[in-house]
This record gives sequence, C-alpha cells and structure tokens, in this order.
Amino acid sequence: MAFENASFDATLAAVAGHDAKLNAELRESFAESLASHLDLLSRARCDANWRVAAGRLRGLAAGFHAYELQAMAEEALAGAPGEPGIVRRIRTYLTEFRARR
Repeated sequence: MAFENASFDATLAAVAGHDAKLNAELRESFAESLASHLDLLSRARCDANWRVAAGRLRGLAAGFHAYELQAMAEEALAGAPGEPGIVRRIRTYLTEFRARR
C-alpha cells in the first residue's frame, strides 16, 4: 500500500499556502492525531469503544481529505472490534505517512 497524498497535499496547500513551517506543523498534528486514534482503536475491544475510535479516525481523515484513510476508518466502523487486519493497514498508513515527511 502506498500512501495516497494528492488530495491531502492539496488540502494542506490550501490552508498553509507557501508557509513551509505551517505545513510541517499541520503534518505533525495529523500524524500525532492519527497515532492517538490508532492507539485507541487498537485497544478497543467492545463495540462502543471501537465505533468511537473508528469514527474519530474517519473525522480526522475527512477533515484533511485523506480519502484512503477515511475508507479504512469506514471499513473499521463496519467491522468487528479488534479486527487485526484493519488495524495493521492503518498502522502501515501511518508509518508510510511519517516516512514521507
């Protein structure tokens, strides 16, 4: 899976313009939020906690126009709590996102 970035980058460009420092801060904020929500998702074992964590991931993804992540969050919402496959794919997404900074 390759990190899909066109819409995400366009969103950051619209917000930060040519301000490289602001762009970097927004990327870091996104990565930190994603890591936090992923941690909650990976520890969720009941339906309610799973749905809350997946919903927060979906909201984060939608806000940044990270459509690939949004689709994974929606898949998590439709899946069973603790589904290791989707957690692994979101973790890979985060790793790839951090690698391209």
